[in-house]
Amino acid sequence: MTIPLLIADLVTAWNTHDVDHLLPLYAPDYEGLDVAQKDPDRGQNGVRAALERYCLAFPDLTFTLENIITQESDIALSWSARGTHQGYLMHIPPTGRSIAVQGMSLLTLRKGLIWRGHTIWDVAGLLRGLGLLPDL
Repeated sequence: MTIPLLIADLVTAWNTHDVDHLLPLYAPDYEGLDVAQKDPDRGQNGVRAALERYCLAFPDLTFTLENIITQESDIALSWSARGTHQGYLMHIPPTGRSIAVQGMSLLTLRKGLIWRGHTIWDVAGLLRGLGLLPDL
């Protein structure tokens, strides 16, 4: 699978919340760091848990890919996400508020699959959107 096709499949799977489409894109020994999580997501079960965590909190969650930079097996994605807070996330009860955040994901491929991931996103922006931090 080419990198553009893999990224298109990745964004489509996240936007449709389709775990069966998402999991085959990840290596069985995947390790993913998320700035909002204490522990890494590990393996395909970790990917499943991440999708469920965010999609239960934001059932209408959608991502827009802003930019892609590739260098051999490394990919940098800049993205934005929108959704309505209707479930718990980070121990925060549902607020019903709409949010928009930006982030970056750094991915490393091995044998054509996502093997490592590091996601950095605007957690403070999320908290502002939920009314838990003052506007800047």
